[in-house]
Amino acid sequence: MSAHCQLTGAQPGFGNNISHSHRRTSRRFDPNIQRKRYWLPNEGRYVRLTLSARAIKTIDAIGIEAAVARVRARGGKV
Repeated sequence: MSAHCQLTGAQPGFGNNISHSHRRTSRRFDPNIQRKRYWLPNEGRYVRLTLSARAIKTIDAIGIEAAVARVRARGGKV
């Protein structure tokens, strides 16, 4: 599963682990990505979206139709 949110565009960030002796090694900060299925009433079908936890809360606030419109505006396929 790709660590990429379809709604917000959240992607992994990169940085360093810093040990007690101050040696640095590469690390990756992954967003909290979930696959979630929503009923899309205006199309009469379910859609499965790959979303961050923050995007799931956004959909709860704005509704699935507005969220799908935003995904499509970003050039995403639903």
